[in-house]
Amino acid sequence: MAYAVLFPGQGSQHVGMGADIFAAQPELLVDAADEVLGWSLRDLCAEGPEEELRRTERAQPALYAVAFALWDAFRAAAPPPAAAAGHSLGEYTALAAAGAFDFAEGLRLVSARGSAMAAAADETDSGMAALLGGDAESAAAMAEARRADGGMLWVANINAPGQVVVAGGSEDIAWAADSGPTFGVRRVIPLKVDGAFHTPLMRPAAHALATALASTTMSSPAFPVWSNADAAPVAEPVDALERQLVSPVRFAESLVAIADEGVDTFVHIGPGDVTAGLVRRTVPAATVHVVSALEMVAPVASAVE
Repeated sequence: MAYAVLFPGQGSQHVGMGADIFAAQPELLVDAADEVLGWSLRDLCAEGPEEELRRTERAQPALYAVAFALWDAFRAAAPPPAAAAGHSLGEYTALAAAGAFDFAEGLRLVSARGSAMAAAADETDSGMAALLGGDAESAAAMAEARRADGGMLWVANINAPGQVVVAGGSEDIAWAADSGPTFGVRRVIPLKVDGAFHTPLMRPAAHALATALASTTMSSPAFPVWSNADAAPVAEPVDALERQLVSPVRFAESLVAIADEGVDTFVHIGPGDVTAGLVRRTVPAATVHVVSALEMVAPVASAVE
């Protein structure tokens, strides 16, 4: 059986996540993580507060660490996957899972990424919005029309059929909400995100991240990791991760391409089940499993043998 592993991005975090894995892997998730971060990952995940865990510079390291620890348990029980992908932040977890860098290096990168993105978001009053009833083409037409009129609006995420996200200045998001029907979009829903991620407004973050990437030792992934920016296997991790911040997340295209390679089973690893839902919408014939807690590792590992 050919299967792929998928890792979630920011937004899947919640207070209480990873309680079982913290207990099972204290050397990785308590000692090593706290040494890298300089703050208690376990306390934040266990106790919050929710507002603190939602902060970009906190949410990203927390999600990366919990998802990687679940992967660490899963890989000990399952055969190697044929491919991996991650949604936005999850691409770092996927690359770490494939051995492109170790857990601690990845945690340093993710911490730098979260801080850089938060700082870039503070520079411009901006946000993101989900388009209901629209597709990638209608989203692109909307964004191009706004930019032609001097605005700042871009397609940020192509997650699944009917799940497209745009991002830009706050005034541009408000314009999109008013203009949706003109472009065949039934409804535009602003997201609870303080920043226009995966757009040119993240260029300051990409420049800051480049320094951290340049000082990280990278290896070739042990199995293909599909790039958000290219919807193709990562060739150069440093380049792919830097471009990812200012490029749309082409997750739906990646899922279809992975399936076209003969993969018929997908395993979401990490808090929540967002990527599992995206697979069900994008590749409906695929088998989908979720590993969001330690108790799920053994049965799913058996299912993919």
